[in-house]
Amino acid sequence: MTTSEQQEQVPPPSSSGTILSRLSRWLDRDRWPAADDTRSLFTARPTDVAANRVAKTWSERYLAGDDDQKRRLLAGLAEVSAVLDPSEGYGLRLFRRLYAHTDSLELLVQMRADMLRWRNQVAGLTVLERELKTLLSSWFDVGMLELRRITWDSPASLLEKLIIYEAVHEIRSWDDLRNRVAEHRRCYAFFHPRMEKAPLIFVEVAFSSHMADNVQALLDPDAPADNPDKAKWAIFYSISNTQRGLRGISFGNFLLKRVVEELLEEFPRLKGFATLSPIPGFANWLAQQDHETMLDTSTDKNDRQRTRDDGLTGQDWADQLQQAATAEPDDNLKRSGLRLAAHYLKTMKHDHPLDPVARFHLGNGARIERLNWAADTSTKGLAQSFGIMANYVYDLDQLDDNLEQLAAGKIKTGRNMRWM
Repeated sequence: MTTSEQQEQVPPPSSSGTILSRLSRWLDRDRWPAADDTRSLFTARPTDVAANRVAKTWSERYLAGDDDQKRRLLAGLAEVSAVLDPSEGYGLRLFRRLYAHTDSLELLVQMRADMLRWRNQVAGLTVLERELKTLLSSWFDVGMLELRRITWDSPASLLEKLIIYEAVHEIRSWDDLRNRVAEHRRCYAFFHPRMEKAPLIFVEVAFSSHMADNVQALLDPDAPADNPDKAKWAIFYSISNTQRGLRGISFGNFLLKRVVEELLEEFPRLKGFATLSPIPGFANWLAQQDHETMLDTSTDKNDRQRTRDDGLTGQDWADQLQQAATAEPDDNLKRSGLRLAAHYLKTMKHDHPLDPVARFHLGNGARIERLNWAADTSTKGLAQSFGIMANYVYDLDQLDDNLEQLAAGKIKTGRNMRWM
């Protein structure tokens, strides 16, 4: 038999064999790291070369991975963590090792954001998430943060982050952004020295001769600019957190107090500091109230009589307020809507205000000063509160007293709320 004949009798490589070979290699890669390697991340000495090499590779794969890969890597950590003694602090050792060999706080912040997403899907992840929160709370202590003003001259990459992270009033264009950081406005952010390119939280400030009552007018780029040197009020109209992985680690209250100090130093003629704030949970809360609850909720005899006579539920009230929000409302219905919003803002759950924005500002020592009808007629504003917005006032001399009242279950309101 000739050589050519022998070659003709050699069967070609099997396509199924090639697929199985590739699948085997993929499975081997997907099983990385082995359980012992994962365990070494928790238990090995800080100087252990092999464990530190695993930490570096683990971090690189995590940062480059898709959601499935990240969830699998986190599940591997949770599985090992579950059999270790929690009193020994192995979780903290793990996170310190990962940070030490990546020099990346972004890695740990991203890991906690993912843990919060998947803690109900991955067994044991909640324990690790709590340990990581403890570590991040110490690393993001407010004393380590730097307050910076953001202007139109700031790097484009930073300005772009404001567009991405703005959570209250969407920034619709670069021209819109230019207006928000213009010379007659202010925008301040907290930065961590190890996350220089990413603001952690930022606040946008406008200046006015009065306590603002309409956000569309406040943000109108064609409106005459108020002169900050002559303004009486500084209006905080948007506060946005940028890092989901830092949720529950509070530094927003310190941001506002620092900004007030900065503004007073620059503009000593300022007399008042207030927000123009959304009421994000109001519409949903109202729609869920039944007829009996609405009778108990009504503080005005006419509201109560109307609710009783017409058999109104919270959903019925919500429908009427939604229709009135973009029309010329009946004055009685307008007052009813404002009273319902005031009741909602003063509602407590587990010793804290029910509304998240109220919880933030009242928890900083502010008071609810005024409610404003048709203050935000954007699609979002109408959907979440029928266009109603709140002014919270920061009176520096009363912050501590207001906090004491809140701790006693009493919410401080201003004179504009007395009729409600």
